Amino acid sequence: MIKIYVTGVPVDDQEKALKFYTEVLGFIKKTEIPIGEHKWLTVVSPEEQNGVELLLEPVAFEPAKVYQKALKDAGIPGHSFMVDDLKKEYERLVALGVQFSMEPKEVGTNMIAVLDDTCGNNIQLIQML
Repeated sequence: MIKIYVTGVPVDDQEKALKFYTEVLGFIKKTEIPIGEHKWLTVVSPEEQNGVELLLEPVAFEPAKVYQKALKDAGIPGHSFMVDDLKKEYERLVALGVQFSMEPKEVGTNMIAVLDDTCGNNIQLIQML
């Protein structure tokens, strides 16, 4: 059996990303290992601390920068995070100053919203209905 261990989100600044993903979104820092000018820097959900790690991956490769910018400019979320109560989470994040390009909206059997992670990405939040 194969399991997802780590998945990455490209970020333009690892320290800024760590602050946003922990202090705003509520993840917990799991691993921080210096590797040259960057770090192996991961966060996890407080509810699944031994679950999938999210690598805050520096965008140091020019084609990755172009791809990240193209997704952002097109309004396409590169990643999706699940929440139990999207309206409540939306209100909490708006109160913290998070910018949304899509407010909570029912789409089929789900409710989705899209936020700006301040590090170059659109992030979709999803609640299964």
